[in-house]
This record gives sequence, structure tokens and C-alpha cells, in this order.
Amino acid sequence: MILLYNNLVGDDMKLTYQDRDYDIVIEKKRGQKNTYIRVKKDLKIYVTCNTFTLNYSIEKLIQSNYNQIIKMIEAQRIKESNNNGFFYLGKKYLMIQSDVKDLLFSDDKVYVPYQFDIDKWYKNQAKVLFKERLDENYKNFSRNIPEVRLRIRKMTTRWGVCNIKTHVITINLELIKRDVSYLDYVIIHELSHLIYGDHSSRFWKLVEENMPNYKKYRDKLKEF
Repeated sequence: MILLYNNLVGDDMKLTYQDRDYDIVIEKKRGQKNTYIRVKKDLKIYVTCNTFTLNYSIEKLIQSNYNQIIKMIEAQRIKESNNNGFFYLGKKYLMIQSDVKDLLFSDDKVYVPYQFDIDKWYKNQAKVLFKERLDENYKNFSRNIPEVRLRIRKMTTRWGVCNIKTHVITINLELIKRDVSYLDYVIIHELSHLIYGDHSSRFWKLVEENMPNYKKYRDKLKEF
């Protein structure tokens, strides 16, 4: 059952699902033609609409899109679970600060020095592994493609980027946290763009040519 109610101050409302309240943040903009509903990482429901849209209309919109909103909430919950904690090469470890000199792994724990720069450590690991996997996938690629250069950086909306003019492939640092098969998929995806710059059926056939089970990893990446 949906429970919607206005806050005492402002236009914001809440949606109750499984005994938890989710804030509905109403963003009214002058000149906005369409109304959009999104659930962001903070698990708030954002409704972007025209300045003159009535709250009553927004409530009706929320109710009519209830199932889709719940799917978006669940998707963000999964992402939250898959990103909270210390991950390395597809495994989650309990992180414990200790007086060790460097990271020390046990079966399900990682001991981390105090004031340790984890992002720097991740990047150092990625420089080696990403280059190895890029070289291997490049060598085995099914088509003739130009030589490529590798860049590594954190990205919030993409796992990889291929500059078809400079032949530079940029890989998201976050992939160091995932099983290496996801890294291979992203590399093959970006190498395929050197042949087809779009996401046409020909492009996806080329990806499949080099990684027959690519859909498994493409779809799963949406949960990270």
C-alpha cells in the first residue's frame, strides 16, 4: 500500500515501502515540459516537473508508477549492497585497521594500515592488471584494430570510454573491485568501438564474436 503525505514545510512528500519511508523530492523547473521520476543513490525519489504542476497530480503520478518506482528502489538497494565495504577482484572483505605495514589479506578479512590511501593502492593494482588484460584481449581480438593506449580513472557514469580518434581506451578504476571477467567485457566492448562507433546490431555481434557470454556481464554491471 502506498502512503503519501506532505511534509509540514515545502513540497516534499514521502513514500512508505516495507516499513521504511522514502523521501520524494519535488524539483519544479520553469519551462520543464515532461515529468521524470528517478531514484538516486541516496534512495530518495526525485520528481522533476514544471513549476505549475500540482502536488495532487504528482501524487497520482507516483501511484500510477508505483511498481516501477519500487523496482528502482530495489535496484539502488542492490547497488548499495554491492558497493558498501572493501571489494577486490570480485570478493568482499571485512576491512580492519591495524598496525600492519601494507595490506594483508586473509580468507575474508583485509588488514589495512592506519591512514592508508586505499584509492592509490587500487590504482597501483589496476595499472598492472588492466594493462595485462588489455594486452591479452587486444592480442586475441577477432579483427585488425589499431594499437591502443590505456588510461585509468574513476568515472561515475561509465565503465569504459574509447576515443576512436586518439585510440585511447579509458577504464573505470572501480573495475578493480570486480571479478576480472567484467574487466574483460568492458575492454572488449571498447575495442569493438574501434570498428563500430555506435551500438548497432553489428557492434554487438562483434562483441559477441569476442565474448559469447557478454550479456551476462553487461547486465550484471548494472548492479554495481
